[in-house]
Amino acid sequence: MAYTGSYQTQVFAAGGSPFPFTPKGLEEAARRDMPREHFDYIAGGAGRERTVAANEAAFGRWGLTYRVLRDGAPADPSRTVLGTPMSMPVMLAPAGVAELAHPEAEAAAARAAERVGAVQVLSAVTSTPLEDVAEAAPNGQRWFQFAWPDDEKLARSLIERAEAAGYTAIVVMGDCHVAGWRTRELSSGFFPFQHAHGLGNYVSDRRFWELAGFGSVPDGLTPEMVAAAAETWNRVFTKPALQPEDLALLRSWTSLPIVVKGVCRPDEATRLCAEGVDGLIVSNHGGRQLDAGVAALDCLPPVAAAVGGRVPVLFDSGVRTGTDALIALALGADAVMIGRPWLYGLAVGGQAGVEHVLRSLREEFTGALALTGHRTCASLSEADVRAVPPTEKGMTA
Repeated sequence: MAYTGSYQTQVFAAGGSPFPFTPKGLEEAARRDMPREHFDYIAGGAGRERTVAANEAAFGRWGLTYRVLRDGAPADPSRTVLGTPMSMPVMLAPAGVAELAHPEAEAAAARAAERVGAVQVLSAVTSTPLEDVAEAAPNGQRWFQFAWPDDEKLARSLIERAEAAGYTAIVVMGDCHVAGWRTRELSSGFFPFQHAHGLGNYVSDRRFWELAGFGSVPDGLTPEMVAAAAETWNRVFTKPALQPEDLALLRSWTSLPIVVKGVCRPDEATRLCAEGVDGLIVSNHGGRQLDAGVAALDCLPPVAAAVGGRVPVLFDSGVRTGTDALIALALGADAVMIGRPWLYGLAVGGQAGVEHVLRSLREEFTGALALTGHRTCASLSEADVRAVPPTEKGMTA
């Protein structure tokens, strides 16, 4: 049993880590380090947050089957999805307004992802303009989340900018066309976009300022400009009527792969495949949009079955550990994404905190991959998991 070169070895050699290793410990550390309204914006979900709880609880209904007497050769957790290589099948989800966690925001996360070999999926509502994020980690792998604006010129501008900056896939945000009923935000009275937080991609765009009544991108924001930016963004952020057949228009704007995020139904997965998408993401927006929703993990197997291997299927919503990622891959995902965990890591340690989260996930995932009898992710299947009866929950040896 060799730890040589592992993240565990580094931690032991250093006599420990300044950052927590458990999901709950990381969340509590972020809670302590962040202003209450900022933490509640990131951690909160819709309504009574039953969907948030369901997402995490769903992983507890599956158990991994352990295999013995194997050759012991190191497992390789790397994957390539839509031509994008990654050191492990765990990506940074497009979680927005990262400046609420740390001043260096998405740029710090980009540097962390580059160092670990993870893919960053940049949110539409970033604190840092997409070009600056790319410059912060020029050798990193990046996809761009596209919230389709209700203005074609702005929509095309965002796509053209992402392509020019080296993003290698477009992720269409399909699960946020109506604002969720987010009780924590309502209770605090804090809406970040009202203060121009998270509008980095917009306030750096000439077309956006034309819509706001200004002729060019300003060097700085006056209170009048902040108010105009917030009003304009709220008015044009998403196109109210967006249909699967509209993806043909997007295809005419870009040669990049197109992935649709927010798919939870097999019939919609089938329709989107027929419309020629290059990939799907099973997600319920981390429980931030619809309360009392079905756990995203429960939606994964039927969606994967409907897709039938025609396009990659990715997954997010509720992934907290390396074994969570392994369960999702066994149930049909090609890779997973994490949202709140990387923001918590950012809050407690900036770039180093995000690196800690990613290295911990990679280490746990790689070990679990080997312990379940696999050398690579490609051989994972439903044979590696079984449903855990309710009587077995919480049992310990």
